[in-house]
Amino acid sequence: MITVIEWNVKPQIATFDFIELRWYSLMFLLGFVFGYYILNKIFKKEGLPVELLDKLTFYVVISTIIGARLGHCLFYEPQEYLSKPLTMILPFESKPGGGIQFTGYRGLASHGGIVGVLLGLYLYARKFKRPYLWIVDRLAIVGALAGAFIRLGNFFNHEIVGEPTTLPWGVKFLHSADPSIHNLVLHPAQLYEAICYLIIFVVLIVLYYRKYPNLKPGLLTGLLFTLIFTARFFIEFVKDIQVDFEKGMALNMGQLLSIPFIALGLYMIFRKTDVKGEKKVKAKGKA
Repeated sequence: MITVIEWNVKPQIATFDFIELRWYSLMFLLGFVFGYYILNKIFKKEGLPVELLDKLTFYVVISTIIGARLGHCLFYEPQEYLSKPLTMILPFESKPGGGIQFTGYRGLASHGGIVGVLLGLYLYARKFKRPYLWIVDRLAIVGALAGAFIRLGNFFNHEIVGEPTTLPWGVKFLHSADPSIHNLVLHPAQLYEAICYLIIFVVLIVLYYRKYPNLKPGLLTGLLFTLIFTARFFIEFVKDIQVDFEKGMALNMGQLLSIPFIALGLYMIFRKTDVKGEKKVKAKGKA
C-alpha cells in the first residue's frame, strides 16, 4: 500500500552558468501555447482573422506577467519590495561571489495576474474596437487551462504546498526551498487546484460549443470567477501559509482576495441584460 509519495524531481530542467531552465517556466509557457491553439480554433469558428489573436496574445502575456508580479509584491510582501522597488521588475539578482544570476520572477500572484489581464484586455478592446465582454469571455475559456498548467509548475517547483496529512496521497517535497518540510508528508495542494481548474476548463469549453452563439455576454467570465475562486477558497484551508503575517488569520490572504472575484462572478452570471444571446462578431477592416 502506498502511504506517501516522495516527489524527487528537481525544479530545474537544466542549469547553465547564468541561467536556469525550470519546469515552472515550461508549464507557464505551455499554458500560453495551448491557450493560443484553442483560441485560434475559436477565432476561426467565428470568422475572425488570426492577426487579431496575435495582437491579443501580446497584450495577455505582458499584462499577465506585470499583474501577477506586482500582485505578489504588493499583496504578500509589500515592505520587502517597496524598500527595494527595482527587485519587483528585474528578473536578476547578484551572486554572492560576484556577477549576476538570471532568476526570472520568483513570486507571482494569480489574483494580480487576473487584474492585470482584465486591464490589458480593456486596452486591447479600446484599441481594436472589440466588445470587451466578448474578449473576456473567450479568454475565460483558456484561463482555467492556463491556471492548471501554472499549478503543475508550482508542483514541480515544490512550492505552495499543503499542510501535513496522513492521507495515502500525501507528498514529501524533497527539493523544496524550505528544508524544514523535506521530511513532512503534505497535501499536494497544487494538484488539487490543477485538477479543479482542468475540470472548470472542460465545463467552459463544452458550454461554449453547445450554446454559441446564444451565450449571454459575461456568462463564461462569471462562471470562471465563481468556480475557480470558490475552489481556491476551500483549498486554501489545507494550504500552508505563504507569508508570516497570515499566521492566526481566520482567512488567509488568498481567501480574502478570492471573495471579491466570487462576488463579481455571481453578479456576471445573474445580472439582467437586454441582449438575447451574443451575435457573431465579424472582423471589420484591417486587424
